[in-house]
Amino acid sequence: MAKLRIELVKSIIGRKPNHIATAKSLGLKKMHDVREHNVTPELMGKIALISYLIKVEEVQ
Repeated sequence: MAKLRIELVKSIIGRKPNHIATAKSLGLKKMHDVREHNVTPELMGKIALISYLIKVEEVQ
């Protein structure tokens, strides 16, 4: 199964409450936090919502 490495590259301070909640649901609490997740439709929706805050890389 494909995995993605997600890094929070912009601060969540001052963002919309639902964007902050989405980042925290991905395990991203502060800048430069990195988490790996399996690719699911739910994950892709979260990534699309906060794409301006994160950097996404595919892990082999």
